[in-house]
Amino acid sequence: MARTKEFDPDAALRAALELFWRRGYEATSMADLVEHLGIGRASLYATFGSKHELYLKAFDRYEQTGLTRIVGELSQPGPALPAVRAVVRSYATDAAHEELRRSGCLVTNTAAELAPHDPASARRVERNWDQLETVLHTALVRARAQDELPPGRDPLALARMLLVLMQGLRVVGKASSDPARVRDAAEQALALLD
Repeated sequence: MARTKEFDPDAALRAALELFWRRGYEATSMADLVEHLGIGRASLYATFGSKHELYLKAFDRYEQTGLTRIVGELSQPGPALPAVRAVVRSYATDAAHEELRRSGCLVTNTAAELAPHDPASARRVERNWDQLETVLHTALVRARAQDELPPGRDPLALARMLLVLMQGLRVVGKASSDPARVRDAAEQALALLD
């Protein structure tokens, strides 16, 4: 007779995500995961596979949650440009927030820590950036169609600039103790939309 799981895999995945996000991949050992999740090593392996597989599943969860929120914000009816500005400003606010900035962004953290030597992580980072760029581009195309953008502004180039800015805000915010640094950068970039 098969044994039933004595833990909630979804809750365990959320807990693993939190630990990886706070500490990073390399600094998180399987022993750390076993202790933090309160799950036996064998159960952890049986449910999620290796530490690397667990990390990728945690990344996927993080990505889905974040993109769903951003797509929702940028897909609201009405003017598109205020929504774009709000998303960029939320990145700056999070990057400057004392507690949030320490963890940074899991996508940005993965890009810096794993993507240069881990193809599976690199694909996920690139996929995330492609999706974020697409939703920004779509919103900016809508803004241009609604005469919110000045003539001559390229929605795709602007979306790419905002993507790079947003990821950079997370990097600088994680390392800087000066919240004005990320807020000023965001506002200067947003001025390009005027």
